[in-house]
Amino acid sequence: MSEQEKQKQQTNSSEEQVILENENPTSNENNIDNADEIKSRIETDITDVNEKAADKDWASELKIVEDKYLRLYAEFDNFKRRTAAERLELFKTANQETLVALLPILDDFERAMKSIQTASDIDAVKGGVELVNGKLKNILTQKGLKQMESIGKEFDSEFHEAVTNIPAPTEELKGKVVDVLENGYFLNDKVVRFAKVVVGE
Repeated sequence: MSEQEKQKQQTNSSEEQVILENENPTSNENNIDNADEIKSRIETDITDVNEKAADKDWASELKIVEDKYLRLYAEFDNFKRRTAAERLELFKTANQETLVALLPILDDFERAMKSIQTASDIDAVKGGVELVNGKLKNILTQKGLKQMESIGKEFDSEFHEAVTNIPAPTEELKGKVVDVLENGYFLNDKVVRFAKVVVGE
């Protein structure tokens, strides 16, 4: 066989092999399948790693949040106890400031009682009592107590308590307060005692 014939035969066999591979591409499909499987495995591994990383970060974040919650709860519990103690102490000493302010008035009344026993000048005693009374009203006003002005005002059950009704001295006083038997008082604009009044009809 000549050299040319050998080369021609090799070329033919190579072409036949290519044709056979194209007609029956099993080996190529196996390679593609293996590549897809490897790709799928890699993607699965990446997903697992990401999930584990996410779980780790979540656990760490949860730990931080739990720690913050416990600290906040402890602080709030301490705040409640402290507030309850302060409120109890406030109830015990709520009137202390007012009572201390009234002590000088008490001293004045004691001195007035002593001087009344030996006093011969009624005007001096009267002046002393008026002075003490003015001092007392001044201190109570400073503490937020205000006397209610009722005479000549329309009767109002929000502020007044009618003790009795009498014929009105004038037409203008009908339905109005004619006389006050007991003064009413406000404490910082809140009624702390209703005025006992006589109403004209």
